Amino acid sequence: MRIGELSERSGVPARMLRYYEEQGLVTPRRLENGYRSYDEYLVDRVGKIRGLIEAGIPTRIIGSILPCLDRPQTIVVTDPDPELRVILLQERDRMTQKIDLLVQNRDSISRYIQAMDSAMEAPGEKVAS
Repeated sequence: MRIGELSERSGVPARMLRYYEEQGLVTPRRLENGYRSYDEYLVDRVGKIRGLIEAGIPTRIIGSILPCLDRPQTIVVTDPDPELRVILLQERDRMTQKIDLLVQNRDSISRYIQAMDSAMEAPGEKVAS
């Protein structure tokens, strides 16, 4: 697929996809005419990369964990970097805190919606959720 289609399907602007390519996070094939061709699996990968970037993970770290993005099976690390491990632990813990807060906020919103629905119900009627 061309970059425009990948952009449309992934929701990531073409400019950002080119940046991902510069950073080595996505690698398109080159056609005989020199055009880039993006494989189907990159739609999923780009979504995961975008999520990690939005979570505050730098692209240099994302590059290190790329094998885990595409293949959820066991990953073999041949040259573990202790400093990278510390960074990844910190990032994982920071993400867990964000997730916990998001869950709390979602649950609060759900309770408020339920309270609104109850207030809007006429006797004997139910509001569709």
